Order: sequence, then structure tokens, then C-alpha cells
Amino acid sequence: MGKIKAICVSEKRGTQKNFVGSARFITEHGIDGDAHAGDWHRQVSFIGQAEVDEFKKRGAKVAAGAFGENIIAEGFRFKDLPLGTRFRSGQVFFELTQIGKECHSHCTIYQQIGDCIMPREGVFTRVLHGGEIKVGDELELAEKIPLDAAIITVSDRGFHGLRDEDTSGDKCENMLKSAGYEIFSRTTLPDVKKSIVDKLTELADIGVGLVLTTGGTGFSVRDVTPEATQEVCTRMAPGLAEAMRAESLKVTGRAMLSRAVAGICKRTLIVNLPGSPKAVTECLGVVLPQLQHGIEILRGETGNC
Repeated sequence: MGKIKAICVSEKRGTQKNFVGSARFITEHGIDGDAHAGDWHRQVSFIGQAEVDEFKKRGAKVAAGAFGENIIAEGFRFKDLPLGTRFRSGQVFFELTQIGKECHSHCTIYQQIGDCIMPREGVFTRVLHGGEIKVGDELELAEKIPLDAAIITVSDRGFHGLRDEDTSGDKCENMLKSAGYEIFSRTTLPDVKKSIVDKLTELADIGVGLVLTTGGTGFSVRDVTPEATQEVCTRMAPGLAEAMRAESLKVTGRAMLSRAVAGICKRTLIVNLPGSPKAVTECLGVVLPQLQHGIEILRGETGNC
């Protein structure tokens, strides 16, 4: 068990990072607003407090961020850990992807005393699950990310308070809890594409394992949930929608009119469900037993099928 001692960011690469008290970490990106964040394997850098303290004894005036590190933490000698090691601080999970780095241009610290510890003591990680971290939070070794899910009910009437109960959302929640999921959030949105896209993007940035939408999958001009889902997803998972329609067709021929889709955004699986609680039971019931395996593959916790 360790502790976060400093969080540092910079707006431009090649400049010293500056201390901040807290930061938002985005799945498969890094720290929001940091120049080194992005779609690569070196999203967040770590260095140990003990190594920084030892370096200071050599006479260097070292402020947090001077080595270009994002996080200083006590309790770990990071370079001694194997690649693939996972850390957790609150909701945020990291995976160790690189130990040390080649120094192409000597930093200010090197110019002061002829040495810098970042190339040999620093490590780099990618963000597997996002959230907020503040200085003083605990840091620990971790394995699996908790199985979490969010529910979005898409309904103009529900959003404007014209419907007392969200029976479809309740059905989703009950089925998810029975399957071992933690409910991260429940939201009711209008049938507005941008609102749906923004919420799906927010949940994928956090890295919620499963997002279920209910409603907005039919032929009405207001039904835009599949289009919003397709806009957010970078890879589609058509087998899930095909399985749900096949199961529903055993009950009613109108199931072929469903336009529900499923897909992947970063490390989040998004699945559209119909708007009625009966249809939710039919559709979610047929795919739910398989979803955990898919989420574990997305998170790198198990191999392919």
C-alpha cells in the first residue's frame, strides 16, 4: 500500500510539469489536460518518493514535476515491478507498460548536476479505468477491475417528468445486480442524439464496463439511440443485437423492427435494449450471461474466446 504524494501536469511537451492537487484521469487517454496524454502506451508516468528524496540529497533543488513525472507516490520502487502490473487509486486503474526511457535531450535537472533519475527510475502506464485522484489518496496493487455498469433510459416523457416510474431501468438494474454488477449510475435522457452521445462518451471516458440503454430503438423519428451509439463506438458487436432479435422473434414478429445495436468505445461495451420491461427481460436475459467474458477481454483480464 502506498500514497499519492504529488500529481503534475504540463500543457506542452518538453516542459517541466506543474503540481496540481487533483486531476481527472480518462480511460485510454491519461490526465485530462496533460500534454503527454493520448492514444499510446505512455499515458501517465510514475516515480517513487524515496528515489526523489535520495536524489535531493545530492544537492539538486527538485520540485514536483521536475523530472517530467505525472505522479510521485510513496510505498513502491516502481522500476522493480514487472510489466503488466496494475495499480489502483480509488476508481482509477493503471497498467504498467514501460520501465524507464531513453533521454533524447537533457532536462534542466541533468544540466544542474549531470544526472536525472527519470530515465532509469520512472515508469509509464496506461489508464484502464478513469476517475478523480487527489494528493493523499492511497495507491495499491490491483488485479481485476470491479464489474460495473451504467443504465441510460432514453425517454422524452421520462425526462420531462410525465412518467412516474422507470420500469425498464428498474428491470435492467435488478438483472444486473443479480449477475454481480455494481451499478455505477442511472440516467434518464430525452430522445436527443447529442445528449445520448455526450453521456455515452462520459461513461466511456471513465471506463464503465457495461452501459445499457433502454428505449429509442424503434422507427419513430425521435428514436435515435442506435445512431448515437454508432457515433460513439469505434467497433461494433453485431452478434449481441442479432441474438436479442432472434430471441424476441420467438415471441413476436415485430422484433425484426428493432434497430438496436451494440458496440465498443475504448474499454466500455454499450448495448441498446428496447423500451418495455418485458422486452428488456427477453433481450437482456439472452445476452447477459456472455457479457462479463466480453468485458474481461476488453479489460485485458482474460484471453480471447
